Amino acid sequence: MTRKKDTITLSVPPGTKDKLEAIARHHDIYWGKNPSVSGLLGAIAQGELSVGSPFTLNASQIDALRQAIDNLIDAGHAEHAQTVMALLLDRGQLETPFRREILQKVNPNIENLRVRLNQFIEQKQSFLIVYRNSQHQVLEFTVRFAAFKLYEKRVYLQIWCNETEDSNDIAELKHYRCLRLDRIRIQSLLAIDEPWREGFDSVEVQIHLHGWLIAAYESKPEDIEVEQREGYLWVKRRVINTFWFFRAIAKYYEDCEIVAPESVRQLHQQKIARLQQRYSSSELRST
Repeated sequence: MTRKKDTITLSVPPGTKDKLEAIARHHDIYWGKNPSVSGLLGAIAQGELSVGSPFTLNASQIDALRQAIDNLIDAGHAEHAQTVMALLLDRGQLETPFRREILQKVNPNIENLRVRLNQFIEQKQSFLIVYRNSQHQVLEFTVRFAAFKLYEKRVYLQIWCNETEDSNDIAELKHYRCLRLDRIRIQSLLAIDEPWREGFDSVEVQIHLHGWLIAAYESKPEDIEVEQREGYLWVKRRVINTFWFFRAIAKYYEDCEIVAPESVRQLHQQKIARLQQRYSSSELRST
């Protein structure tokens, strides 16, 4: 039985039919070998297809989408990142640099790397890794424990390794490194015969928060205790990496003081001394 169809007659301005056929061709809507205007209208009516001017993005929206795509990739959700990028490429009116950037964003090697690293971690298998740091130095690490950690909206591979020569951290934390995934050579990953550790060591750091922070401070997951005391807020926090700890408290400026342990306090004092020297010895240059 032939299904009954409604029939309409359209009167359109010159050139419109060609444009409709071009849209049908773009969306792969054909009748036989020819693009089908009827099929295009049917798809629009059924809500299967939307057409119109591409959406435009301002600088703030581009930065937000760029961050979202990076977060998805770092978190191991490359397929979701590809979905977002496909939407942007299909419906967005993008400037050439941003279009080129998102086309190159998802690196399948990162996904393969995450799979391989997860295998080592789940199997509690120590492994060898080759890493290129920000100074373009190629370093080799013997990894005996690892976990993915989120720092400042980016996922890193936190490792415990045998090598300590290039570390400036305190003695208890010298075995730790924080590695960017895109700087790890997947070809270098090699299982080795070394005992696997059962976690990261840490130090308990005590800080005093003053001024506006007494009321404004929001407890962090790594905080062990938070106690209101006379004139300040006392916080005890578990720290496995002083680099990220110092970055976290830097925004508090003079309203935050490290009081224990002495090794962490001294390391922070050294950073402050170098900062003071930088400001006192440099000539002021106008731009």
